[in-house]
Amino acid sequence: MVRFGVSEEKTEDLRQRMEALNIHERDIEEKFIRSSGRGGQKVNKTSTCVYLKHLPTGIEVKWMTERSQTLNRFFARRELVSRMERLSGQVTDEDLEIKKLRRKKSKRKKRAGLKYHRADL
Repeated sequence: MVRFGVSEEKTEDLRQRMEALNIHERDIEEKFIRSSGRGGQKVNKTSTCVYLKHLPTGIEVKWMTERSQTLNRFFARRELVSRMERLSGQVTDEDLEIKKLRRKKSKRKKRAGLKYHRADL
């Protein structure tokens, strides 16, 4: 597996998630593009934006949040894995977070209705 600028635990977790979904490095096309946004001359001179395409499925990911190319490579792969998980129907951490927020909002709505004596709740 490729080495990234993150801890071994995070790299190992990504590797396991990729193995579980049967994603191989040979199936990923990787390109480096010049980033856009803040950074001035540094952004104009270096290609830190990472573009990944998973060839069997055609899923494309473009990542340029970090100034480091190695970190962008890690985050792009992580995003690719999460998109593949979503397509396969697996429950992701993001899905759990959304479900938690919806429950929280419904509780607030119910409390507000009780407080202001709304009959529609």
